[in-house]
Amino acid sequence: QVQLVESGGGLVQPGGSLRLSCAASGFTFSTYAMSWHRQAPGKERELVAAITTIGARTNYGSTNYADSVKGRFTISRDNAKNTVYLQMNSLKPEDTAVYYCRADRFADRVWGQGTQVTVSS
Repeated sequence: QVQLVESGGGLVQPGGSLRLSCAASGFTFSTYAMSWHRQAPGKERELVAAITTIGARTNYGSTNYADSVKGRFTISRDNAKNTVYLQMNSLKPEDTAVYYCRADRFADRVWGQGTQVTVSS
C-alpha cells in the first residue's frame, strides 16, 4: 500500500524553526522525486521545495525552492530511511499553511495528507 505520512508540524513563533518529515512506504522511495507543497487559507497550493535523486542508492539530487523560502528552507532525503525532510528556519507568519509532501516517478504520483504549520505571535 502506497503511503506518505507527514509529521513535525505545529505552532511556532516568528523567527523560529521546524523540521518536517515525510515517511514513505509501499514503493521504491529512492527512485522517486520528492517535493513539499503548501496551501494557506484562501490560496492555491504552491510548490515549496523539490529534490530529485540519481540512481536507486543515493541521497543526492538537485533541489529547487520557491523564491519566498530560498535561504530559509532546506529539503533533503534519506533513502535508507525512506524519508524526506524540510528544515524550515526563520519562519514568518506568511509561512502558515498545511504542508504536503509528494512523490513522483513517471506517471506515478503520491500525495501525503498534510501537516499544519502555524507561525504566530
